Amino acid sequence: YHQLHTRETRLSEFNQTEIKAMLGSYTKVLFVRDPFHRLIATFLQGMGISPSFSSFVQEVLDSGIHNSSVAWKPLVSLCRPCLIQYDYVVMFGFLRQELGHLLRRAGLAVGSLLPELTDSQVQWTYRWLSEQMFSELSAQQKKQLSHFYRWDLAAFPFSSSFLSD
Repeated sequence: YHQLHTRETRLSEFNQTEIKAMLGSYTKVLFVRDPFHRLIATFLQGMGISPSFSSFVQEVLDSGIHNSSVAWKPLVSLCRPCLIQYDYVVMFGFLRQELGHLLRRAGLAVGSLLPELTDSQVQWTYRWLSEQMFSELSAQQKKQLSHFYRWDLAAFPFSSSFLSD
């Protein structure tokens, strides 16, 4: 889209006609990840200053949705899947399979471009980490987190998420 190449702009700076034209000219791919896994990754990367996962989660909850960091903000508020018709939604944990499909659809050679991904190991590791981290949280924190991410849990099939229980 011609205006996009002149300077970095946010989608909200365009009017509805421009947004529709712009979005219609691109293949739109949304990468999604279980919100609880996003919290764990953010904590492990040291993006929170808390000494424990439980206190980090409390910081997240206290910040609220509108003041939260992009690292843990609900995806629905970041990516607007109800307003933008994405062509593909790629789930973390199925990257190898889904990225291969996307590359084939784009007419690209899958083998040379696709990084080595071990989805089953990633899924097992996050399952184990989730069990450990979830056990640190109080019942109230678990309930509040489920509420905080309720729209993500409704919009995407995170059936095995600890937050959807």
